[in-house]
Amino acid sequence: MAKVYGLGNEPVVGSLTSSKKKDYRITNRLQEGKRPLYAIVFNFLDSRYFNVFATVGLNRVTVYQCLEGGVIAVLQSYVDDDKDESFYTVSWACSVDGTPFVVAGGLTGVIRVIDAGNEKIHKTFVGHGDSINEIRTQQLKPSLIVSASKDESVRIWNVHTGVCILILAGAGGHRNEVLSVDFHPSDVYRLASCGMDSTVKIWSMKEFWPYVEKSFTWTDLPSKFPTKYVQFPIFNVTVHTNYVDCTRWLGDFILSKSVDNEIVLWEPKLKEQGPGEGAVDILQKYPCPECDIWFMKFSCDFHYNSAAIGNREGKIFVWELQSSPPVLIAKLSHPQSKSAIRQTATSFDGSTILSCCEDGTIWRWDDVTAIASSSG
Repeated sequence: MAKVYGLGNEPVVGSLTSSKKKDYRITNRLQEGKRPLYAIVFNFLDSRYFNVFATVGLNRVTVYQCLEGGVIAVLQSYVDDDKDESFYTVSWACSVDGTPFVVAGGLTGVIRVIDAGNEKIHKTFVGHGDSINEIRTQQLKPSLIVSASKDESVRIWNVHTGVCILILAGAGGHRNEVLSVDFHPSDVYRLASCGMDSTVKIWSMKEFWPYVEKSFTWTDLPSKFPTKYVQFPIFNVTVHTNYVDCTRWLGDFILSKSVDNEIVLWEPKLKEQGPGEGAVDILQKYPCPECDIWFMKFSCDFHYNSAAIGNREGKIFVWELQSSPPVLIAKLSHPQSKSAIRQTATSFDGSTILSCCEDGTIWRWDDVTAIASSSG
């Protein structure tokens, strides 16, 4: 177990007057290595593992557990056989029998599905023609994952059978790297993607759902599965004027972030319009200063009460998502946190915020009120 000493219990820097303000303090800082950590994510799929998270950097995937008192325990570490690999993204998934999987991808375009129970490779997915920028899991069917790639495509996979079900690319697809993807939380057919072409696209799997169902019972070689191309999204819009590197559904609304120092909440006006430009209602914006370099991803708690985004100076902004106008509930900073934060991870209930940084560090912030209630 690793515990940090010497950082003290400094409160959040900044005077926030809202009644919704939260006080977080640093409870741990780990130096995983000297190379950048690109992704960090909690497991929201199984209540037994809500306090378990994974990180990726270079060719390593590490699984940790958040314990009381700020303690972070290392549970397991996987080092890929390919020394040239550099993982950029990680997600949790599970088999149809509930076996937890850690899914990682990056520079080489290969996706590794790791069985976290026996610490062995379950499946390896080869198909993307370039590096993978994000992997996300379908919460309603956690054997389904989606990958976003530099090859301008999005792919839907079944981790149980190893099948590539759909490839979202082509005439109406992205025209540059796809940087982020997300499944709709309640509509099992829909997903959103965004990327370096400045667009956000919404895709539907409804027409191809029989192939999704077939993927669960497929017993032949994965390469023989009748993978389908989906060339046109059901919605396409340019909300930002630059790279869009993170997108998440908030109900039927969408949160998207570009390199223009803000997260935008907007409503897509879906209609039978084909692949042309769609209409949106901009609902509100969440400023995140000094967040003007790409590949910086925000995170939300399970119920999407708050969003946490790091910046290139090592600071974190925590926004209340259920408020209008927007409320900044915390600004987290520490004199020793100066490196760019590539991704944050917010715990199931929002009481813990983690960040992984360009300098190979992991920082843990805990809600002071939550600490007090658990110790009392």
